[in-house]
Amino acid sequence: MNIVLSQDARQKINLIICEVQIMNLWKSLTFWAVIFSLFLPISPVWAHHMTGGELPNTFLAGFISGLAHPVIGLDHLASIVAVAVLRPAGILIPIGFILSTTLGTGLHLLGLELPFLELVIASSVLLFGGFLLLKEQPDFLLTELLTIGAGLFHGYAYGEAIFGAETTPLISYLVGFSLIQAGIAIGTFWVVKNLSAQSYKPIGFIICGIGFSFVFNQVIDILLPGV
Repeated sequence: MNIVLSQDARQKINLIICEVQIMNLWKSLTFWAVIFSLFLPISPVWAHHMTGGELPNTFLAGFISGLAHPVIGLDHLASIVAVAVLRPAGILIPIGFILSTTLGTGLHLLGLELPFLELVIASSVLLFGGFLLLKEQPDFLLTELLTIGAGLFHGYAYGEAIFGAETTPLISYLVGFSLIQAGIAIGTFWVVKNLSAQSYKPIGFIICGIGFSFVFNQVIDILLPGV
């Protein structure tokens, strides 16, 4: 007996098959991304200079360095993506994070010290990834306070690449890293805005994997310095 399906039924079946294929692809990408991040030889100094180790001394050099730092620094990039996906108050969360990174850079330029800098940054990546795995994400106030606090530490790390520079490259550096962070956050927010909370889990696993790798490296550096 031949079963004849209507066009609507065929479309629904094709849609289900497509969704299953997409989820399988997500699972595969998540698995390999986590494995890659765990074995990646991560070092925070990768992102501290984009001018051959020299302090930026022109407007263009400062701007390029500012654009590059949040992208090459995998811990920074993962945090920006994570805060853009967090949902308690939409785009307000990444805005608070970006503004606080500017303040954090200012703290560095003033010569103030933030304790356990790299460990806190790494832990923030792990924390934000963990938030994305929760069935219900924390409320807006808690999330905003945590992202602002994390932003201070991320911004302080940004300040390392420009500390001691003259005013012109300093300003262009601040503009550069603010623009690139805003671009990444807005792009991520736009891409995921129509996804369900369940769809955030693969992103959360990837970010957790990156965060765990950074935390692991920082703990090793603390317990076994010089190894």
